[in-house]
Amino acid sequence: MPTEDLFGSYNFLLEIAGVTGDARQIVGGFKTVSGMDSETEVIEFKQGNDMVVRKKPGRTTFANIVLERGYTATDDLWLWRKNIEDGVIDRRSGSIIILDQDGQTEVARYNFFEGWPCKWYVPDMDSDSSSMAIEKIEIAVEKVERA
Repeated sequence: MPTEDLFGSYNFLLEIAGVTGDARQIVGGFKTVSGMDSETEVIEFKQGNDMVVRKKPGRTTFANIVLERGYTATDDLWLWRKNIEDGVIDRRSGSIIILDQDGQTEVARYNFFEGWPCKWYVPDMDSDSSSMAIEKIEIAVEKVERA
């Protein structure tokens, strides 16, 4: 009986349309990507004198995607966020790509659509610490699908 291949959570890439000037470009150096969640409302109803409460799926919502990376001098994501702060509607699509153990072969792709940065976290600074400064950006998305 064959065993299933398991993949590490550390082998992934992030693509966001237009972040670095190209239509689709790899945006690298991320520590974590989280929040690729979806939830569908449960609608409960009864029919007539039915003793059983029926359930059917309602609207589906998608959680915000949170990206964390070591603070660098690049401002690609900050410029995208700045557009939103300045009132410019700047929605973009992108992908989270899961890679095989070799770090190159794509094994899964999750595409997100109509994303825009809704929250920006400036790194905490602490002179008593030797840890890396981590910046976070939260992206609101309207849809996520596995390709």
